[in-house]
Amino acid sequence: MKMERLSQDKIRIFLTFDDLTERGIQKDDMWREIPKVHELFSDMMDQAYTELGFDPSGPLAVEVLALPAQGMVVIVTRSKLDFTSSGDSYDEEVEEMYELEVTMEQSDQISYMYHDFEDLLRMVKVLQPMVTDGGMLYSYKDKWFLQLDAVDMDENSYQAVIAVLSEFGEAASITRAVLEEYGKTIIAADAVNVLCTHFK
Repeated sequence: MKMERLSQDKIRIFLTFDDLTERGIQKDDMWREIPKVHELFSDMMDQAYTELGFDPSGPLAVEVLALPAQGMVVIVTRSKLDFTSSGDSYDEEVEEMYELEVTMEQSDQISYMYHDFEDLLRMVKVLQPMVTDGGMLYSYKDKWFLQLDAVDMDENSYQAVIAVLSEFGEAASITRAVLEEYGKTIIAADAVNVLCTHFK
């Protein structure tokens, strides 16, 4: 479980499928009202408070984005509303804390990060015969991010592509919107073929 602060009132948490499996939670459980999910959320908020100083009191909006083969991104936003605790008991405050508005999205973007440009080049040479659309390449925080769309891939192709991407890099929880806003677009389309053509 990795987390980062996006603003004073917003944090992003990346959960791998291993994080969920360890707790006996399936991907589809994430928007169900079950004790295991509440327990996971409590643990996430405890860790956010300890690591980031994020205070989870008050109403929270929770956005869950499922990333294929990588895990889930959970974005937690604290409402600006202030609760005046006029003699409310602690139990009522804790109950208030977990009044959540949860939205669930599925992403078809496969996102992998490479620390070294040479690793990226080795990877695209193996990947090239397997993909028709070579995706987009971004640079962000001195790392390289390749994003592919999984929409048209069948299960076998998908697993083969993930295997190659994983061999040379690591799954990234970052969304395309963040890369486009804060990073730099290096190759906007068909990045795999462009790299293979320019770096023989």
